[in-house]
Amino acid sequence: MEEYQDHSLGSRVFQKIRDNILNGTYKENDELRETAIGKELGVSRTPVREALRQLELEGLVTIIPNRGAYVSGISHKDIWDIYKIRSMLEGLCARWAAEHITEESLLLSEFQMKKESGFSTEQVAALDGRFHAVLYEASGSRMLKHVLTDFHNYVQRARKSSIVSEERARKSIREHRQILRAIK
Repeated sequence: MEEYQDHSLGSRVFQKIRDNILNGTYKENDELRETAIGKELGVSRTPVREALRQLELEGLVTIIPNRGAYVSGISHKDIWDIYKIRSMLEGLCARWAAEHITEESLLLSEFQMKKESGFSTEQVAALDGRFHAVLYEASGSRMLKHVLTDFHNYVQRARKSSIVSEERARKSIREHRQILRAIK
């Protein structure tokens, strides 16, 4: 859990369980046992229980009284819905970012785009994440940044699998360069 050191214990536990659901470590319908997860993460059951309740609010976990917590996962329809909602919100984000983005942020994004000439699909996925993080920050909206970051994380697994071909990876980079030019 060292990648979450800047967060409270409860937040770190939540993020770790959430990441394990989103990356497929915990699969749909898996039972999430508080004791086992607590032992795995080196924490008591209390932060695990709180994290599971929060994940239930997000729809990633279903808690059945007297039976336990189970992974709900993200369906293909959920991913489709998220992409549709994201497309609308990211248009707004790009508009606001264009109004507020600093020269430094533009140069950082431009540098990252130029740097990725010989690339792997993992590098393209990482570049995509960094690019969107710059735009979310530049939008100047804490709420928009939060919502879009969550959506971006939810579809992380689908995004990686959609950039499996070199042609799709190249197209993704071209699309990001077009967005950057439009913002300039």
